[in-house]
Amino acid sequence: MSTVDFLASEITLRYGTVQRARGCFLYTRKGIRLTDMYQEGGRAILGWGGGPSFTVFKNTMNRGLTGSFDTDAAARVSKAVSSLLAGERVLFTFTDRTTALRAALAFSKENTSFWRPWNQEGIDWRTVNAVIIVPPLPWASPLFFVAVKPESVDSYAASGMAVPESARIPAALAAAVSRSIYDMIAALQFREEKNWFSYDTVLTKYWTRKGPYLYPKTGEEQYGAFILHCLDCELVVSPDYNVPSIVPFGADKGVFTKLKNSPFEV
Repeated sequence: MSTVDFLASEITLRYGTVQRARGCFLYTRKGIRLTDMYQEGGRAILGWGGGPSFTVFKNTMNRGLTGSFDTDAAARVSKAVSSLLAGERVLFTFTDRTTALRAALAFSKENTSFWRPWNQEGIDWRTVNAVIIVPPLPWASPLFFVAVKPESVDSYAASGMAVPESARIPAALAAAVSRSIYDMIAALQFREEKNWFSYDTVLTKYWTRKGPYLYPKTGEEQYGAFILHCLDCELVVSPDYNVPSIVPFGADKGVFTKLKNSPFEV
């Protein structure tokens, strides 16, 4: 069983299936509101509602753009990613993390990085040759983009190596992804440290916080028990020890009352 399947099963066991998801909250069949700090590994970091992204998705479907023919959607994703990274990029699409990483390293073994908003390392993404991007779209299916500088692609092709084949994704999904990236560009302008540090009084007992990202202080051998303890406190944390949880943007600090009153021994 995967870590995500484990988490989903434990949520259902305690609270029933999820009936609705909005913002950073999951609403279950048993009438319990869970605070989501996993956020699909960052795909739902802008909230579960989807907002304009899902409106674009619906509108694109309504135009009948659901086939395998070419549309302008892929070019729009490429343009959005170039705007996000503040420089022209050649975009490759993959449906699994390993293949995306392998492709990025093939283009630039020494200068490849995973993109993460509000990174605390001070990375200038304009200088990174190959950037792997998980779109901020609240969608469970895996989707990874590798954004490569044009000169790196040219150099790779000139060496005689075959350029990796990019996956084709439905136009409606591509349109939604494109909009989600522009939504992220906007969010980068107003979400900042003040939106996260106010939760430190509760969270830093259990996590080391870097921006909105929470890295567990528990040992890996304790982490499974910690996940379940948090679920009992109506908090959904990352099921993977190596994937950080995320500060729930917009949640009242009261959502941590049960964890505060029922502490986990780290």
